Amino acid sequence: MGGVPGFDGVAYVATAIAILLSALASLLSTMTRKQQVEGGVVDAAILCELTGIQDPRVLQDVFGPPTMNRMWQGITLKQIARERRFPGYLISDDRVDWACMGVVFLSFFWQHALMDGLVITAALVQISGWVLAYQLPRQV
Repeated sequence: MGGVPGFDGVAYVATAIAILLSALASLLSTMTRKQQVEGGVVDAAILCELTGIQDPRVLQDVFGPPTMNRMWQGITLKQIARERRFPGYLISDDRVDWACMGVVFLSFFWQHALMDGLVITAALVQISGWVLAYQLPRQV
């Protein structure tokens, strides 16, 4: 702690806690979405969040047309992972969230000049994931 001026002490701990809470909330949200996919019926909002596809019309091109009640049936997590775009990794990839959490935990125990930069990068990754998720369509 101390590589970036003003980024030590309380500010560092507050940033670390914010990253941990953000990553944990993202993990829980993604877990819920994956359970809904395993249930067999998903809507456009879930597919948009898990794939990072922001246009519902593109979902039709990728996964085919939905049923009459605007739901897709029979889509698997493997299909979703295959069609995931870059925003999908920032919004709902467990590995990204675990990596951010790992960086924060590591920064408490290993002091190195690069750790401040990694913590700031983890914060930016979490912020960008939430910003992208906010831009996704909620109802189609």
